[in-house]
Amino acid sequence: MKGMTMTEKLIALHCGKDYVVPGELVMANLDMILANDITAPLAIDEFEKAGFDKVFDKEKIALIMDHFVPCKDIKSAMQVQKTKKFAAKIGIKHFYDAGEAGIEHAFLPEKGLVKAGDMIIGADSHTCTYGALGAFASGVGSTDFAVAMRTGQSWFKVPKSIKFELVGKPKRGICGKDIILHIIGMIGVDGARYCSMEFVGEGLKHLNMADRFTIANMAIEAGGKNGIFEVDEITKQYLDEHCSLPYNVVKADKDAEYFQTYVIDLSKIDYQVAFPHLPENIKKPSEWGSIPIDQVVIGSCTNGRYEDMVAAAEVLKGKKVAKGLKCIIIPATMQTYLDCVKNGLAEIFINAGALISTPTCGPCLGGYMGILADGERCVSTTNRNFVGRMGHINSEIYLASPSVAAASSILGRLATPEEI
Repeated sequence: MKGMTMTEKLIALHCGKDYVVPGELVMANLDMILANDITAPLAIDEFEKAGFDKVFDKEKIALIMDHFVPCKDIKSAMQVQKTKKFAAKIGIKHFYDAGEAGIEHAFLPEKGLVKAGDMIIGADSHTCTYGALGAFASGVGSTDFAVAMRTGQSWFKVPKSIKFELVGKPKRGICGKDIILHIIGMIGVDGARYCSMEFVGEGLKHLNMADRFTIANMAIEAGGKNGIFEVDEITKQYLDEHCSLPYNVVKADKDAEYFQTYVIDLSKIDYQVAFPHLPENIKKPSEWGSIPIDQVVIGSCTNGRYEDMVAAAEVLKGKKVAKGLKCIIIPATMQTYLDCVKNGLAEIFINAGALISTPTCGPCLGGYMGILADGERCVSTTNRNFVGRMGHINSEIYLASPSVAAASSILGRLATPEEI
């Protein structure tokens, strides 16, 4: 009997088996499930249609209002109202709305509601973010979420695992966004289709938790079922600071079998930008050319954490956003927003001519707070750059790190921080 990968071990633990193999269909017990103001109302409809009137555990469901918060129109207000009433009726403990929460995938780890060893599903594709903590986390549809609210279980096909062994030390200024864009550019948007992307290696010691959250977040952009990091001292320190609950560290067996293995030398990675209209369309600075832009967005569940705000502020300090260009800064949680105010980052952003928004997913999915017009170009720290993703079908999105986005906002074109 061969050894198991991290994901295989976690699935086995949560379905009461000693052993699972890729392709096997299982039912697993869940530690946390989550939905937002777009997906929760759909799940509530299915929950009620099925005749359910109670949930499996009132403390293991999180409903976070984050996509259109504060509400942008009547429809979004009705969505939030519906979710709020349902949470009150059922007695769900973890309901969070504007002013007390933030973007779900940054807020839940910050709040200590997700942890190493957990089995997590969310009615949002970027639920895979929590793999940075050594958890199995994956997105599902609203119908599966509705059933999970009642049963506390979800079905899975055990994914194959791909090992990404990280070696070397990143050059100054290179962050998690550059690393995951490099990987997606290398393997393609379907290179890890329905696979677990498992990140290990001595290079992990050079990645902070913000880097890891970003990399795990974008596993779905490579087609991954989930992304997961080996738990080390950096992970444990984060968990000890944020989570009061006990957690379970699971490591792959030495004889675990992987579908594929890649060795990623972090020292050889340069700034990366995903050109329109796919996250795999990666170009390095020598290939960028002179591309004028109209807008910059720094934030989202991918790059809205405090470390991302610091990276942007270091570039923007004492500088000015290019005339006629909109630079929108969106801290991912209210705590991050507060830290930006307390530590002077908000002043740097405002003095540079940038706008600061309360936490929202708004512009990432073309909702509000930064919609693009016909022909406009945006450099964004978000995770997707599909046709029409942030507005008009003739607009363009260039995915980049916070420091590259900030530098681009100053020069009004794609730029590296070294050009400032």
